[in-house]
Amino acid sequence: MKKKIIAVGLMLCFAAVGVFAADAGAADAAAGSNAIKYIAAGLSVGLACIGGGMAVGKIGAAAMGAMSENAELSGKALPFVGLAEGICLWGFLVGLLCLVL
Repeated sequence: MKKKIIAVGLMLCFAAVGVFAADAGAADAAAGSNAIKYIAAGLSVGLACIGGGMAVGKIGAAAMGAMSENAELSGKALPFVGLAEGICLWGFLVGLLCLVL
């Protein structure tokens, strides 16, 4: 799993080389700064959603296992799933701020 994450990170780094390889003209400089904003927004949302999805998968499986043994634990286990989904929301907010500012 770690090898896949490292491979994806390296591919994204190599894909960003084209952004920096552009000519340093006035029009290209403005387009380059916009491209970096979009890359930053995409990475923040994408990585946050991947992390949130992994967390929800593990927490959800554990919560369902606990509820199958004792149904009274549903009220205590489900808020943790909501906390893990909040990671995706924060990633979206950071991406939105990257685009606006």
